[in-house]
Amino acid sequence: MGVTLNPLQEQAVYTTEGPLLIIAGPGSGKTFTLVERIKHIITTKDVNPENILIATFTEKAARELLTRISNRLNDANISINLNEMYIGTIHSICLRILEDNREYTRLKKNYRVLDQFDQQYLIYQNIKEFTQILNFELIVPEKLSKWHQAKTVLGWVNKLTEELVDISKLESSQDKVIRILAEIYKTYHDILERENALDFSNIQSETVHLLKNNPDVLAKLQEKIHYLMIDEYQDTNTVQEELIFLLAGSRQNICVVGDDDQGLYRFRGATIRNILEFPKKFPKGVCQKVNLSTNYRSHPTIIEFYNQWMEEKNWTDKHGNIFRYEKEIKPRVGEFPNIKSVVKVSSTGSIDNWFNEIYEFLMMFKNKGQLTDWNQVAFLFKSVKNPKVKALADFLESKGIPVYSPRSNAFFEREEIRLLIGAYMFMFPQISKFRKWDDEIELDIWNYCDECLREFGNQLRKEENKELAQFVVKKAKEHSSLQENTDYGFAGLFYQLLQFPLFQKFIDKYNGSVYDSREARNVALFSQLLSKYEYLHNLSVLTPKNLENHLKMFFNNYLRYLQNGGINEYEDDSEYAPSGCVSFLTIHQSKGMEFPIVIVGSLDSTPTKQYSDLDVILQNKYYNKKPFEPIEKTKYYDFWRLYYTAFSRAQNVLALTCLEQKAQRRGQRNVPTKEFADIYSTLPRWRDIDLFKIKLEKVKDVIIKRQYSFTSHISLYDMCALQYKFFKELEFAPVRQGTTVFGSLVHQTIEDIHKAVLRGEEHKITPEKVEEWFHANYMYLVQKNRVYLMETTKEAALQQIKSYVENQKQNWYKIKEAEVEVSLVKDNYILNGTIDLVQGEGDTVEIIDFKSEKKPDLFNERDRIEHYKQQLEVYAHLVEKRMGLEVSKMHLYYTGEQSGNPYITFVKNNASIDNTIKTFDKIVERIESRDFVITKRPKKHCRNCDMRFYCDNKDRKGELISGKQ
Repeated sequence: MGVTLNPLQEQAVYTTEGPLLIIAGPGSGKTFTLVERIKHIITTKDVNPENILIATFTEKAARELLTRISNRLNDANISINLNEMYIGTIHSICLRILEDNREYTRLKKNYRVLDQFDQQYLIYQNIKEFTQILNFELIVPEKLSKWHQAKTVLGWVNKLTEELVDISKLESSQDKVIRILAEIYKTYHDILERENALDFSNIQSETVHLLKNNPDVLAKLQEKIHYLMIDEYQDTNTVQEELIFLLAGSRQNICVVGDDDQGLYRFRGATIRNILEFPKKFPKGVCQKVNLSTNYRSHPTIIEFYNQWMEEKNWTDKHGNIFRYEKEIKPRVGEFPNIKSVVKVSSTGSIDNWFNEIYEFLMMFKNKGQLTDWNQVAFLFKSVKNPKVKALADFLESKGIPVYSPRSNAFFEREEIRLLIGAYMFMFPQISKFRKWDDEIELDIWNYCDECLREFGNQLRKEENKELAQFVVKKAKEHSSLQENTDYGFAGLFYQLLQFPLFQKFIDKYNGSVYDSREARNVALFSQLLSKYEYLHNLSVLTPKNLENHLKMFFNNYLRYLQNGGINEYEDDSEYAPSGCVSFLTIHQSKGMEFPIVIVGSLDSTPTKQYSDLDVILQNKYYNKKPFEPIEKTKYYDFWRLYYTAFSRAQNVLALTCLEQKAQRRGQRNVPTKEFADIYSTLPRWRDIDLFKIKLEKVKDVIIKRQYSFTSHISLYDMCALQYKFFKELEFAPVRQGTTVFGSLVHQTIEDIHKAVLRGEEHKITPEKVEEWFHANYMYLVQKNRVYLMETTKEAALQQIKSYVENQKQNWYKIKEAEVEVSLVKDNYILNGTIDLVQGEGDTVEIIDFKSEKKPDLFNERDRIEHYKQQLEVYAHLVEKRMGLEVSKMHLYYTGEQSGNPYITFVKNNASIDNTIKTFDKIVERIESRDFVITKRPKKHCRNCDMRFYCDNKDRKGELISGKQ
């Protein structure tokens, strides 16, 4: 397939050696250029996929780029193992490097990666360790709640981590406040080490320390990685820049891509200096620079508008330094209607006037036939949690225009969530009595929970909820005077509630589309929150001893912090603008997107200072680099870049909207504010322009190949399509069980044995060393999963491993590779797998997959064994392509088989591989068409499935098998 590059894109594609800076303006074909560059390198530079590192800003961008690369290489008949390419976010690439070299770090097996909530909650749970630091209140005010104290600590430790601050310098400071900050940092990192955990900032700093402290590891990576491409470079931070230059080594084949005018993430530690100073990192003239300035997205008057927005600002400091690359974005060559496509949609007076003006603006396009799908419209705001923004969304919905706003903090206001919380309040009636520890205290969460309880109670009075009423009344009585241990925690109780129609109906609304499946997604998200609580508080079952404490902790703390912080609802990477509804997005959220009609609000905003006096001290004295942008001007720079990003999302029509007002008294401000006033005044009102003559584009499909694994996707769907729907598609969180810990324990210890062999350390595989590996793995599995094994079960796992060693110790020399990751790239999906062991002699190898169970009956379990055989056949096919060696045999090894032959062996049959792949194709096709019909229940598996209560009820009513679920 031929592709056409413009001259500047060509220059970017064919400049492969040495440092390259690509300034990619809005809509300039950045991703297209990157894909062509990767293809060019692979086809002309004789490199393997593992020689290329491509870092993106988001997981979504990584998946989209991976899809486009695989499609482009397929078109060129180039077959590669994508698993070997370093492609993903910088965080995910760092995790891969850490995992591959974990023995050189502080990390043990089964370490935990904390998201921001986990990180803050960990600090909160250990806040006493911080408050005991002498003069702690000089950094974190005593008046703050413990939760907000934890948030403040989080902010400071992340900042120090991302700036790679030398903590020893802080410790030796003459400034008492700086020394306290050092103590806070050290205390936090002691907790991380104790918990065997990493936070998002720490992932990167740990990788930098790994590479700096272990020259052999660094040299090995530098030898492997020949080319680096870093997207969205304007949003990288200090630690990321350090990492990139370490990995590049002496080759310096670093290509960074970005737009300094779209740098939005200073509040997360990003610094614009990385992209502005990039050429200065090299001798003069060494770094080449390409400006991709042709915009293929927007109407020329939109481009003219946002060019003007940036050009009229003052980007120069008092020393004459300019903090922006000079550039002019130009429209593509083509015919455009001679119409001003940038307008104002505004009104004065009441807020209802403004809402109606917006509504009439939208309906004009709809009535003229230009707007064929509401998803062609996006509203962009600084925040979608603003009361006016939420009121506008409610108004449009009342007028029949659906609104998609996943970050509007509406999760806890949704009916399905209020009813679930109401159900828990009802089943634990004692909470309303002992939640209050002080008569003077009133928490908003109590009023909220009481409202939920009333709403749930109203539902119980309905005839159709009679069985539910009987169930919750019984539970309430049991819990009120609990005498013995239950066999469930909060999550187990949740799955029992799903058997009743009041909650079933939310799940049954799922149809695959983002908007219509909102209720089902939210119910699944609630299960995740319950599961996370149980994990964080090590709760497995409710008992008379722990019940009161967990109720207080759950309702007074956990639920309150979640509600205060806000929960984002489900967002689909491949459907960023769901059909049938307008989008309400934050400007940050819209980065990288484009819409035919963009309506930009928040014109009442002003630049806001984002630093403290302590920030200034740290920047001037303790950061690794001298200050760059004048700190007092950063609020303006960030503001201008933010709205430039918003304006440049528009393809056909850009509208600025506000309720205009003049400040009449103190505390009021002019709207639009002075930052917008001049440019806003030049815009025509929408009623004065024939906008309906502008043809609106359709929202582009985002084609993202989904990735599937043999075990957790193909096998699960083949076993039960409904289980797949619930736990993979909707992402319900299963109740934690010990069975997976048993299998992981056996598997990880066998992996330790294989790694010792591959290091040439067979002599270390002694009974004592095996037990040492075993107990270490168990300790860290328990720490991560918070699930324990009975001593007899633990002993059984150890015995399986000892038997394996005894059976195989004469064959260690045959081992060639362990834990081999392979991928099969298809037209519509990518199939991934991990081969436990590759062994053999001479020119042939055998592959082995381990099962930590007793060998099954070869006749009664023949369907399952045949499925495993198919899996191994595809593995064998991929190993032959990857290693260039013939696979002679494939084995299943059952470590639980103590008396007989632990192997089931298959001879590879090339003729059946194509049929196997076709079978997988059909399974993936059904998954992607969301065909979750089952023809019979897999009853053997039902008894361990959390959704059994839901299915049992459906089955009794004849609704489980007969229709599409």
